[in-house]
Amino acid sequence: MAEHGKRYKEAVEKVEAGAVREPEEAINAVKEAATAKFDETVEAAIRLGVDPRHGDQMVRGTTTLPHGTGKVKKVAVFAKGEKAQEAVDAGADTVGAEDLVAQIQNGWRDFDILVATPDVMSMVGKLGRLLGPKMPNPKAGTVTMDVERVVKDIKSAARVEFRVDKAGIIHMPIGKVSFSVEQLTQNFEALISALLKSRPAAAKGRYLKKIVLSSTMGPGVGVDVQKAQALAER
Repeated sequence: MAEHGKRYKEAVEKVEAGAVREPEEAINAVKEAATAKFDETVEAAIRLGVDPRHGDQMVRGTTTLPHGTGKVKKVAVFAKGEKAQEAVDAGADTVGAEDLVAQIQNGWRDFDILVATPDVMSMVGKLGRLLGPKMPNPKAGTVTMDVERVVKDIKSAARVEFRVDKAGIIHMPIGKVSFSVEQLTQNFEALISALLKSRPAAAKGRYLKKIVLSSTMGPGVGVDVQKAQALAER
């Protein structure tokens, strides 16, 4: 197993192992422990009380972070006519229809997120096996007639998509270390609120089980789950 460097060990010393903190205190601890020479991303890892192997316990959706994530994403849009022009005007990096389908079939992957209007999904469906979870999806808000708003939200880094992994964990960036504690707290609150609203009816018992915040190169800091839920529900 690789040894952690001196910088990481010094950061760990600033964080009390096993402790959980109120959201703002945890965010402040993450910022203090971030010592890399670049603007690290702050990420939330949230364990949910669901079993993603069952379709009725899948947690997936989108939310808008008030202060964005600090990372601009490349957006490709499947659309025709006026909607294609809307996508261009909104700042989409690539816009097309049959030609864009062909590009992707030929191996092109220079995008982070795909958006599509409902009327072209019959042709986009051919890409299902190639794209897997990157396919435009109504639940993720990426199959929409409101192309302009969705593209602008993505390009402003305000709109984020969350999806529980096989272990029942949501991994989501909530900003950069350079953000203020207030900005990161508001982004964190928006994420927790969105997860609570996305709770499947089939999920029984405790839903938010564990929350850990960390920066790209820093140690994890535990968050008091009850305080996080109270923050999102206030």
